[in-house]
Amino acid sequence: MKENHNLAYLKELSDGDEVFEKKLLDILKAELPEEIEEYQNKIRSNSLSLVAENVHKLKHKISILGLEKSYEIASNYEKNLKLDNLDLQIEFEKVLNNMVEILKKI
Repeated sequence: MKENHNLAYLKELSDGDEVFEKKLLDILKAELPEEIEEYQNKIRSNSLSLVAENVHKLKHKISILGLEKSYEIASNYEKNLKLDNLDLQIEFEKVLNNMVEILKKI
């Protein structure tokens, strides 16, 4: 799923402070690969409650990028994981890939 980012929320958070925006985006760029790796390790260990915690943390990054449909997928996936259900795994992983691509372009 390719969803375009919307930085309106980031701009609202920063109150127009471009230095703050850049710092926050730099943090996202640094942390996202680590959190994706952590997610993948938890998936491999089949510890779905820990995967749900990781997805919960990633939702914050999704919202900062203004990815509303992706946020909905992540929320539903998190709920599913708590029920030992992996139904939205592929869709969520597409969201992660999309976020990586977005952050490369910003």
